Amino acid sequence: MPKKLRMELIRQLVTLSTAGFGFVAALAWNEAIQTFVNEYIAKYVAVGPVIVSKFIYAVIITSFAVFVTYQLSKLVKEE
Repeated sequence: MPKKLRMELIRQLVTLSTAGFGFVAALAWNEAIQTFVNEYIAKYVAVGPVIVSKFIYAVIITSFAVFVTYQLSKLVKEE
């Protein structure tokens, strides 16, 4: 196998592995945040707890995604 092809294969494997582990981590966080919202927030909402807790969950996830994206973009700009 030529060296250039081997390096590209390794680079792609690293990219795919990183994406896969990132996806698994995202699923774990998804479940953890859903459980938190259902256990600690939904029981305090009197009207339509399922709908309200889903919106609260969506706001939490969106806020977290914006924060992480902002921090990563700052890091990239510094480099």
